[in-house]
Amino acid sequence: MVSDYPSVEACLKAMEEEGYQPVRRNEKPVFQEIKGKKEPEISHQEIVFEAIKIEE
Repeated sequence: MVSDYPSVEACLKAMEEEGYQPVRRNEKPVFQEIKGKKEPEISHQEIVFEAIKIEE
């Protein structure tokens, strides 16, 4: 999970150290409701990596 890392690069480095290679990156907006507004606003982006085990 990216929120566990200070940056996307740190997440990718940790994946590599654990023996995984990213094969897909999915991003989606996370919305929040704000009082007094009719439309929800984007709070942040959620980034999810799909990875495969690197074979040696």
